[in-house]
Amino acid sequence: MENINSFLIIIIAFIIVATASGNIAKLFIKIKLPLITGFLVIGIIAGPYVTNLISLEAVNSLKFIHDIALAFIAFAAGSELYLKDIRSKFTSITWMTLGQIVATFFISSFIIFHISDYIPFMANLNNATKFAISILIGAIFVARSPASAIAVINELRAKGPFTKIAIGTIIVKDFLAIILFTITFSVSSTLISNVDFNITTIILLFFELVLSFFFGFLIGKLITLFIQFQSNETLKTLIILLVGWGVYGFTYLIRDISVNAIGIKIHFEPLLINIIAAFYITNYSKNRQEFTKIIEEVGIFVYISFFTLTGASIALDIIKDFWFIALILFLIRLFTLFVGSFIASSVVKELALYKKIGWMPFVTQAGVALGLVTMVSKAFPDWGAEFEAIIVAVIIMNLLLGPPIFKASIFKVKENHDKAETKTFDGIRDAIIFGLENQSLALAKQLKEHSWNVKIATMMQDIDAESYTQCEVIPITDYSLETFKKLEAFKAEAIICMQTDEENIQICETAYENCGTKDLIVRLQEHKNYEYFQKIGALVVEPDTSIVNLLFHFVRSPIATSILLGMEENHDTIDLEVINPDLQGIALRDLRLPNDTLILSVKRDGSNVISHGYTRLRLGDFVTMVGSEESLQKVKLKFE
Repeated sequence: MENINSFLIIIIAFIIVATASGNIAKLFIKIKLPLITGFLVIGIIAGPYVTNLISLEAVNSLKFIHDIALAFIAFAAGSELYLKDIRSKFTSITWMTLGQIVATFFISSFIIFHISDYIPFMANLNNATKFAISILIGAIFVARSPASAIAVINELRAKGPFTKIAIGTIIVKDFLAIILFTITFSVSSTLISNVDFNITTIILLFFELVLSFFFGFLIGKLITLFIQFQSNETLKTLIILLVGWGVYGFTYLIRDISVNAIGIKIHFEPLLINIIAAFYITNYSKNRQEFTKIIEEVGIFVYISFFTLTGASIALDIIKDFWFIALILFLIRLFTLFVGSFIASSVVKELALYKKIGWMPFVTQAGVALGLVTMVSKAFPDWGAEFEAIIVAVIIMNLLLGPPIFKASIFKVKENHDKAETKTFDGIRDAIIFGLENQSLALAKQLKEHSWNVKIATMMQDIDAESYTQCEVIPITDYSLETFKKLEAFKAEAIICMQTDEENIQICETAYENCGTKDLIVRLQEHKNYEYFQKIGALVVEPDTSIVNLLFHFVRSPIATSILLGMEENHDTIDLEVINPDLQGIALRDLRLPNDTLILSVKRDGSNVISHGYTRLRLGDFVTMVGSEESLQKVKLKFE
């Protein structure tokens, strides 16, 4: 009973630390560092070598969290390998993957073996063990971090041949890194245990790999069956995590039974089994989207737990002694990445620039690499702590420097499509409508009545622009940046797209990347394009559903709907940006608004704030108000 109580106390204490880690780590984003780095740092601070909030005893008691998290990390890596996404650049990806794996693994292993006498924990070991450790490090150096790469790509909205080759290589490389590690782990275990490496060992290794693939297929089928059941999503998530964790228990059981029954240790790599399972679900089942959704939603909680615990388990006293060795290993890995990418780019005759910077997307390491390190540390306790401390230090260097280096490479090849900086309001509300038709003319008329300066851009050339007296109509020939300059789109607070979805995508991309327009509004033609417009923050109007929603709101609240639509005489709604420094920190209840004016919402940093009378305004907030036109004009003066 006492042991159970102690374990519960450890669990509760870890949950508190992990919750704090999840919140504090968000500060690292503000200094352009990954969340994972924040989790590691918080874990180090909470660990036994700093504040001892997580003691050594607690770290050992929570090892099961490592196994659950590693199973999830394998699922996440396998789910990224979607074959249809990489087929267009298959040749370049294949050669880049081979170049990276061969150069990183063989060159790293060779150099580390020959400098092993200068690595303290390896110096007094026999040559077989030195060789085993060298190839283990080489295999771990191959691993990359798909999650961090995807985060950088999403942040910059990067797209182009260089980005496609990079992300395809990263995903395939991580998949093959697990297989490579499985082979090197088996070989290393044989060498370290002083068992002769003969034909029987090779056959056993082949047997283990084939059965790992088979079990991975079975686990994939099993998870698919669970997902197909009409059950609660939380239950599905729990089942996926338990199945992944169960794979670890299964492999441990097989290992113990084989040793006791036949005197031979049969080791199935649980990471490989789980990554094969995720690969099967992603490419050969109808449940790819739901599986991926579950992985994405639960990912943050798993990463917080895993990386916080990993940080707590890092032996800082060892890193203090071995930091110089870690730096040398970091530089060795960078060198091998450059060699591998240069050779691969030369073989497929990529651009000269690609040869120089082709290594830059592959620096970052995270979950998979850390998972492999912890496996080695647990399997070889004699030198595992020193091994873990040094390689984790290398991974932290890769984690800190990798994302900025990858960003720099995307900027070099000019494949970034990140959002332009939003312009400061100049006091005149400008709107540009793309598309000349009755609806656009009616919209222009209403905006003009509310003091907006409106232009309509049209691809129709045979029109008499001067006949449209209610607004300025400008014929255009394309949606290029030059056309946007001609339209003075950089001044516009709103751009309204009323063309085909293909044309609207061109308009939105140009405006998003170059103009920093506050509001992009799109009239959608086909629902399949909804997600694209949503990702860039466009406000989407679906004609098929808008009328139904409008009627629904009229039924529920006819007066409020009438006011919001401007149907009530002398009433209107307005969005006001807080740019008056005198309003900074003022509570809503202290604004002294006209009696017929009501605040509907406050938007801050792109998110709605749950507002009440004591909510304090900040510069840059957007406040939505409803009231009489006369009162709204008075409020507008107060805000601007």
